[in-house]
Amino acid sequence: MSSIPESPAGARGAVDLTSLSGAGGAGANAVANTGSAARSGVPDGLLVEATDATFNDALTRHIGVPGLLVLWSSQHPQTKDYLDVVISTAATYDGRVVVVAADLGTQAGLGQALVPLIQQAFGQAHIPATFGLLQGQPVPLFPGVAPVDQIRTAIDQLLEAAVRSGITGRVALSGGGGDVDGEDAPLPPLHQAAFDAIEAGDLDAAATAYSQALQENPKDADAELGLAQVGLMQRTEGLDLAAVRAAAAADPSDIDAALQVADLDVLGGHIEDAFTRLIDLIRATTGDERDRVRTHLVGLFGVVGSHDERVKKGRTALMNALF
Repeated sequence: MSSIPESPAGARGAVDLTSLSGAGGAGANAVANTGSAARSGVPDGLLVEATDATFNDALTRHIGVPGLLVLWSSQHPQTKDYLDVVISTAATYDGRVVVVAADLGTQAGLGQALVPLIQQAFGQAHIPATFGLLQGQPVPLFPGVAPVDQIRTAIDQLLEAAVRSGITGRVALSGGGGDVDGEDAPLPPLHQAAFDAIEAGDLDAAATAYSQALQENPKDADAELGLAQVGLMQRTEGLDLAAVRAAAAADPSDIDAALQVADLDVLGGHIEDAFTRLIDLIRATTGDERDRVRTHLVGLFGVVGSHDERVKKGRTALMNALF
């Protein structure tokens, strides 16, 4: 994916998972079935709760929709509070992301099976632990209790990676306590055409579809983001990272090489490296060259997304570099 957010220092709010080793008694059989119907304000379709028996199914139930996997414990209230924050944050994305939650305090089998995964991902067997889900495959995000802005940044990055992988589904959300719909909500026709083109490897057709969507609705934020991401994919297609880096290192004034390295850095998740490179170049250039670099940097801000804290910091640094 585009990047993995840094783990909070000390994995704040984390609980040592070894404390759950005794959960295999009566508590393990008392499944914490606090589904979306039992969680006030949680739209149906947003939350999938995994048990020992349903974990694999939970990961793949909405395989065409990006997701967040949160491992928590009902035995530790702070982890439930964190899960609630993740759910409420995910709910603002209108079905573009689902949440899979596994209560390791009552699911003894999961608690034992997932310890190695958590240990390998974060170097410590602590919960809560948050993973991204792309086509049912977990991607480590962070251990411990993360703040809302870090959760939102992770979701934004997850969605960016999903677009590049052709994972474009949504779930239909509703406000009642009924059954989970489970069906992907249909996308607008031009968005669907763009996603289909990306899956087929036809980036020109995807760009055309997004451009047409923006012509019809200049305020279509999803189309604007999609067009920016497709543009990045077009610019980096066929580039040799090693060769481009060597060219940029050999001649720091080579603007073409610098822009290509920045593009590849963003594509590879090295967002801050890309922004710093171009801001330093803005300080070292003037006139048309400076404006070219500035325009390219602003374009990369659009690729990463305005909610990303690094974009906010990058805009501040850009203003300082210009003035």
